[in-house]
Amino acid sequence: QVQLVESGGGLGQAGGSLRLSCAASGRTFSTYGMGWFRQAPGKERQFVAAINWSGGRTSYADSVKGRFTISRDNVKNTVYLQMSSLKPEDTAVYYCAAARTLYVPGPRQNEYTDWGQGTQVTVSS
Repeated sequence: QVQLVESGGGLGQAGGSLRLSCAASGRTFSTYGMGWFRQAPGKERQFVAAINWSGGRTSYADSVKGRFTISRDNVKNTVYLQMSSLKPEDTAVYYCAAARTLYVPGPRQNEYTDWGQGTQVTVSS
């Protein structure tokens, strides 16, 4: 089991950038694939991005491809989501999640075993 704590959310402007961080506890962080999800008001939680254990492979939702970058630092036990060219529709609570796989986790939420509490991102137009 790994405990996850997100940070870095807040208010951003359309066209601007924000970086989210997710700090993980435990010594086994590098054995987990990691993902980011988001949930906008009144909508279901949706997949944003995922990364494999080493950081060498990633996947993205079409809605964020080319604008968001997921990365990780296994020394710092942290996964990041760099968000650029922000849009008002990126407004949501962002969650990081851990999956017990060395590969890139998929977009299905049931692949992930541990979740953070979420951090709010609000993008103004």
